[in-house]
Amino acid sequence: MASTGDIAFDYGFLLRISEDARRVEALNEYLSSRSYLAGYGPSQADAEAFALLCGPPPERHVHALRWYKHIAALKPQTNDQTPECSTKGKRMQPLWSLPEGTDVSKLRLYNSLTRTKEVFVPQKGNRVLWYCCGPTVYDASHMGHARSYISFDILRRILKDYFKYDVFYCMNITDIDDKIIKRARQNYLLEQYREKKPSSSQILQDVLTARTPFKAKLAETTDPDKKQMLERLDAAVEAALGPLQVAVQSNAAGDTLQNRAQVLLEEAKDLLSDWLDCQFGSQVTENSIFSLLPKYWEGEYHKDMDALNVLPPDVLTRVSEYVPEIVAFVKRIVDNGYGYESNGSVYFDTAKFDSCPAHSYAKLVPEAVGDQKALQEGEGDLSISAERLSEKRSQNDFALWKASKPGEPSWDSPWGKGRPGWHIECSAMAGSILGESMDIHGGGFDLRFPHHDNELAQSEAYFENDHWVRYFLHTGHLTIAGCKMSKSLKNFITIKDALAKHTARQLRLAFLMHSWKDTLDYSNNTMESAIQYERFINEFFLNVKDILRSPTDITGQFEKWEADEIELNKSFYEKKTSVHEVLCDNIDTRSALEEMRALVGQSNTYMAARRSAKLPPNRMLLQSIGLYLTDMLKTFGAIEGAEPIGFPVGGNGQNADVSNTAQIMFDSSKLESTVMPYLSVLSDFREDVRKIAREKKVTELLQLCDELRDDTLPELGVRLEDRDGLPTSVKLVDKETLLKEREEKKKMEDEKKKKKEEAARKKQEQEMAKLAKMKVKPSEMFRSETDKYSTFDETGFPTHDAEGKELSKGLAKKLRKLYEAQEKLYNEYLQLTHNGS
Repeated sequence: MASTGDIAFDYGFLLRISEDARRVEALNEYLSSRSYLAGYGPSQADAEAFALLCGPPPERHVHALRWYKHIAALKPQTNDQTPECSTKGKRMQPLWSLPEGTDVSKLRLYNSLTRTKEVFVPQKGNRVLWYCCGPTVYDASHMGHARSYISFDILRRILKDYFKYDVFYCMNITDIDDKIIKRARQNYLLEQYREKKPSSSQILQDVLTARTPFKAKLAETTDPDKKQMLERLDAAVEAALGPLQVAVQSNAAGDTLQNRAQVLLEEAKDLLSDWLDCQFGSQVTENSIFSLLPKYWEGEYHKDMDALNVLPPDVLTRVSEYVPEIVAFVKRIVDNGYGYESNGSVYFDTAKFDSCPAHSYAKLVPEAVGDQKALQEGEGDLSISAERLSEKRSQNDFALWKASKPGEPSWDSPWGKGRPGWHIECSAMAGSILGESMDIHGGGFDLRFPHHDNELAQSEAYFENDHWVRYFLHTGHLTIAGCKMSKSLKNFITIKDALAKHTARQLRLAFLMHSWKDTLDYSNNTMESAIQYERFINEFFLNVKDILRSPTDITGQFEKWEADEIELNKSFYEKKTSVHEVLCDNIDTRSALEEMRALVGQSNTYMAARRSAKLPPNRMLLQSIGLYLTDMLKTFGAIEGAEPIGFPVGGNGQNADVSNTAQIMFDSSKLESTVMPYLSVLSDFREDVRKIAREKKVTELLQLCDELRDDTLPELGVRLEDRDGLPTSVKLVDKETLLKEREEKKKMEDEKKKKKEEAARKKQEQEMAKLAKMKVKPSEMFRSETDKYSTFDETGFPTHDAEGKELSKGLAKKLRKLYEAQEKLYNEYLQLTHNGS
């Protein structure tokens, strides 16, 4: 296309090309250097060139294609016989082309069903159905529980708040279980034993009797970790036995006997309760005895989760409330041909299920099939007697319903009085709430086999499908300073104990700094890393808030961007992209936190450079970065409260009274805006006082100002930072943090003072030693060394060694240098004495 004055469109070269593809390629190259869409109608040359083409050029020939579309759109309006009319055509918009864009990262999750990262695709649009195995509540929740439930809370929050999925989260409470039954019986029997107030000699005799089967059990134990635990227990009992035996034999006073007996009773309560259970456990028949224990520990578990800021599930199911549904679930499995009754119990037929073409047993850990140790642990301590094991068609079969023995709770069923098996509870409850298929099932790594494999088998047998779970997520193990953690081995740290040492935020940061599916080592080093990360991020937040508090008018907050701002903003968006990519990669929070740390580091460098140049940093840019980091930490569950930037003021992430949590968060959000104006006035007044005190040289006032900064305000959670040439920075920080900082500062100052005093002492000692040496006359310096020299000249210089031999020239030369050096020192001493120094 051409306008008046343009060079005519020369299409003659197209006539010389016979092949269509080459003709289009040549046309595209020709048009790439010409203004072929100048806004006027097509010329006669355009029309003739258009006629040479068989159709639209391929998309890769951008220029030829745009030209072709434009000519095609205007051609009906063209008077082919009047080329001059092209200058009178209607002006048109140029064609618009869609941007190519870039590939969008897709969320991938590590799926235990395939042992690889799979693209996450919910079954029904944006809706995510998620079931998580909850705790078996018979004792205090420990850090192993925290490993799973904090990790799943992080994943759940990210799916919901970052990826914007509609997550429906269901979790169970196991309140019927072999461990619960045994512990409840033992607690009940031991309490009865205590209430009878046995005599000291009776306690001694019973413990000695109970120790006999315990010793046999210890001798039979082959598992090294369990054996070590039993040996520790036996050693503690042994240590408590001795003093009581001595007291009984010596007819000690009643108080002494009673005290030592109570110590023994406490140390031996585990083996004594085992012994009592073997004798009287079958006589415990009241169902309420078995419900009180799990009810209490469930309550403690929920308190621990609240303290850890773990979101409650959308639905909570308890086994005791779903017994009718479990019975119906088992009956349908039997009706479908995958279960069988034996002596009042019902077992799952693994061979029958696995032989069906539509099913496969042990999808998660197929190599574990036949592992009798794992299978028996899955059946429970009360369900692995020889009689029970003989009821099964195959050792790989597992209990769906257990006939209750004396001393066990029971419910009615078509097969008689009994109770649910362990694995069936999750299948029945999850099926009742989520239906025949769920998107995500979560649990600890050690639940893969047999628990989760058995869940899959019985659920797919019930629903007659092969996709009860689409994505199986398993959290990694937790070790304690490198050692295996186990409640049964009594090697565990309760959540309450952990929260007594570290805040909920610090614990969560420690988990965020590790992959959710890998082993996490709970150690001092792990927690110190989390504390340092928290401190680093918090200092950035405090600095940003300090900058945003600087007075400015409404237009002054919008500052011109120079090269430094453009560069920081570029890094900001690169880091946001990186965070998104690593979260898409199996929700890699460890890498996400590192990217966020790098962003803070770059921001700190920017702020320091502006401070050095006595220039204010760009408020809006730093505010955007602060808002983003806060939002991400809120998404991770590491920040509570309504503050737009930073950690809540007046709270350090510790657990608080749950009933007051909302009020605390509300008060926290208002605290800064309320008190900061007063603190700013105080800071300005203090700065004026310091200025006058320096000018007038009033050191007492300067000292008072320092005491206000270092002693008074930290007790109120306020930190003042004096800066050369800039206004004092005012920051609200947790009182505990400030007091710890003050303690560390004092410790450093004390160490510095100690080093200075030590250096001064050494210097004084050296000077004294030098002075003592200076006092020695040159003529006397060698005379005392009679073990080396025997003869001296008139100046006191040695001439012969101790054996009477004349000194060699080399040695005499060396001694002469020492003599002359001492002579110089002595003359200096005489000079000092003469001057009165």
